[in-house]
Amino acid sequence: MIEGKMTRQTIRFGVIGCGLMGREFASAAARWSHLQQVNFRPEIIAVCDPVPEAAEWFRDQVPSVRHVYTDYKDMLFNPDIDAVYCAVPHHLHSQIYTDIIRAGKHLLGEKPFGIDQAANERIMAEIASHPEVLVRCSSEFPFYPGAYRLGQWIADNRFGTILEVEAGFWHSSDLDPNKPINWKRRIATNGEYGCMGDLGMHVLHMPLRYGWQPDNVRALLGKFVKERPDGRGGMAACETWDNAILATEVKTAAGEFPMVLSTKRIAPGHANTWFLRVIGTNLSAEFSTKNPKQLAYMPYSPGEEQAWRVVDVPYQSAYPTITGPIFEFGFSDSILQMWAAFCDEIVNRGNMSQSFTCATPEEAALSHQVFTAALESQRRGTTVALS
Repeated sequence: MIEGKMTRQTIRFGVIGCGLMGREFASAAARWSHLQQVNFRPEIIAVCDPVPEAAEWFRDQVPSVRHVYTDYKDMLFNPDIDAVYCAVPHHLHSQIYTDIIRAGKHLLGEKPFGIDQAANERIMAEIASHPEVLVRCSSEFPFYPGAYRLGQWIADNRFGTILEVEAGFWHSSDLDPNKPINWKRRIATNGEYGCMGDLGMHVLHMPLRYGWQPDNVRALLGKFVKERPDGRGGMAACETWDNAILATEVKTAAGEFPMVLSTKRIAPGHANTWFLRVIGTNLSAEFSTKNPKQLAYMPYSPGEEQAWRVVDVPYQSAYPTITGPIFEFGFSDSILQMWAAFCDEIVNRGNMSQSFTCATPEEAALSHQVFTAALESQRRGTTVALS
């Protein structure tokens, strides 16, 4: 079929939360012509934010927006909306996500799908009551070409016996002690998980997708900046964890191996680094957004030389685009690919053009088990088994 003649089903979206990630979604929707051979497209027709000024950017930049709300419940009564993207602080997830699902709107929500495990369980119960609604969790980094290829190698069992895995997401914006406090530093709005709730689903998306569920966890959590400017001339206490290193054991039918997971808001020199390293007897490989064009790998056969190779990965992810393979892939491209996966699943369900989906609610629920056990491990100073 000629691409220009392909019929694309329009999915009408509402956006709840008009901040950074809401604008990133709008930008991805505006670039939809970048994608080839897809039979779906999003159209943002409504936005909602309790601060009216936050919606002004959408009024100015997104011509398809026809409705602006300050109360998300009013948006959910709009019968023209098929799906919702929701990016709000963690303490709001339970109520808003369940209301969206109950209203029959497909949902792509931000991690961690609830401020704690109890909140997550309420969301999961609502999902179970509405199987017709597609619910997914935002996680864009596995759509980088290097990560996507690494995932294909895992799915093809090319690594042999897995010896160890390391996955992490590090940034350094909180290294500056003069950065004003925000909701992510308060337990009431971010939750006790701290950096784990904010960053951890990115880290766990691929390991959980391929069956690497931790059996137990030993957590090393750190608070380094004790207080920050409160914006009113004073200082406010920072209540949540800055960094987390989780040593876990994975037990599968194929064997057992250690897996280290790390989430860091204070990682000097890292702007926004996501990485996955898998070490096996037949193949080892590592991808990091620190060097987004490169994939490092080492194939091995008994008796042969052990030598790492580094290859520049073409611009080739889940969905084909107009960009030539010699060009570079970036964060905005990964968001476009993630949104394509979500829309593909809404329209085509089990007949998606490729099989890697956005993070599932079940994976988000498993992440809550890991983070809850990590908090208990930190309190007790011991290894804690996951229930």
